[in-house]
Amino acid sequence: MNTAFVGRKKELSQLNLLLNKKSASLVVVKGRRRIGKSRLIEEFGRSQKIYTFSGVLPNEKTTLKSQLDEFGWQLGKALLQPAFKEDDWNDLFLRLARQTRKGRVIILFDEISWMGSLDPDFLGKLKNAWDLEFKKNPQLILVLCGSVSAWIEKNILGSSGFLGRISLSLTLEELPLFDCNTFWTDSGDNISAYEKFKILSVTGGIPKYLEEIQPNLSAEENIKNLCFDRAGILFNEFEQIFTDIFSSRSEIYKRIVQCLADGKYAYDDIYKMLNVPKSGLISEYLDELVKSGFLRRDFTWDIKSGKTSRLSRYRISDNYLRFYLKYILPNKEKIERGSYANQSLATLPGWQGAMGLQFENLVLNNRQQILKLLRINPDDVVYDNPFFQHKTIRQEGCQIDYLIQTRFDTLYVCEIKFSKHPIKIEIIDEVQEKMRRLKAPRHVSRRAVLIHVNGVHDDIVDSRFFSNLIDFGKLFYM
Repeated sequence: MNTAFVGRKKELSQLNLLLNKKSASLVVVKGRRRIGKSRLIEEFGRSQKIYTFSGVLPNEKTTLKSQLDEFGWQLGKALLQPAFKEDDWNDLFLRLARQTRKGRVIILFDEISWMGSLDPDFLGKLKNAWDLEFKKNPQLILVLCGSVSAWIEKNILGSSGFLGRISLSLTLEELPLFDCNTFWTDSGDNISAYEKFKILSVTGGIPKYLEEIQPNLSAEENIKNLCFDRAGILFNEFEQIFTDIFSSRSEIYKRIVQCLADGKYAYDDIYKMLNVPKSGLISEYLDELVKSGFLRRDFTWDIKSGKTSRLSRYRISDNYLRFYLKYILPNKEKIERGSYANQSLATLPGWQGAMGLQFENLVLNNRQQILKLLRINPDDVVYDNPFFQHKTIRQEGCQIDYLIQTRFDTLYVCEIKFSKHPIKIEIIDEVQEKMRRLKAPRHVSRRAVLIHVNGVHDDIVDSRFFSNLIDFGKLFYM
């Protein structure tokens, strides 16, 4: 198991630039649970003095006093002193500020939303502590970190109290595939892209999940250990994620993501599946799921003008989330009894279709590498996203896995196709039909691109229909 720090070169570079400043820095880091937020700051502060504090997960027994006591205990431990017993955040912040007045020091407040959940004045007191105490040390970096991204955006990034005070705001996404490849250690070159895909169809690019891989075992064995064993880390992970992030409202969030387990749906479709009247509340929940990194809202656009449309579809963008909903949740009792341990991936119901959606996620999450392989400069891209157009009197309906529009009047129609076997020539008819239906000005060129994982038949290569055939395996080595 590889537990060395992997990737995040861009984020580390951005953080390291703060070391050259002549004033204190306030930093915000957000992202989904297990994405490696605190690990990033620990790596950044590896050669610096760093103090780490974490809030307590709120539950029905958690009180303001218990949060204060936990912080006081952590502060005492950091300063090699007994736990500090204080009744107000002001006093604890002042104690910490006095100990960090001079020299290079990094302070990490992890799970900041938990820390301040029971004191409505917490953020105001923290802002005052920053203004009056912490920033007096020009070499101090204070990092506010959390998994509840919507809370951070509303209460910190979108708050007038912190306006103009934040030096850097980072949102951690999944690791790109070339960093994911590192988790297969020295055996990586001997493992097929297809086998790696099977693991990534469950884990996505989530560092903590990838750390649990045992490279000497097959994908099936790894997935069985992680998902289909009641002791596996991914067996109960879903419940923990939704309880930790969404607390008492977790049930409605679960219902929403279950609606999206089998595909991509518009706003109105989700209301119908939930069987609830339209309200701003559901829209707010969807927005929070997007900000938390579990869903994506894909907007289509007008090709003629290049402007974003109001039409959009939601999809699950987190591979673990979909795998759990489709294959762990319906079989929890069997797994707990130990009667699901020998389940083969290939015999899972609807496996081919589900893996197609997981494959799309991985490709779309690595679109910068796709642009490189197509030799497209990102600055030349007008718009790129999954694309759809509704059927009207003047146009036919059309859906494209990934469409890239460039300023040189070229459309790259990318078909993202998962198949256990080499793709057959029938795919050409499917893509031709999509390109025929796609409404675009006459002067715009269209180039077909096929992205695959298990190869293509020779007759597809011989046809020269596709301007580019992209092997998924290439994305591991870019």
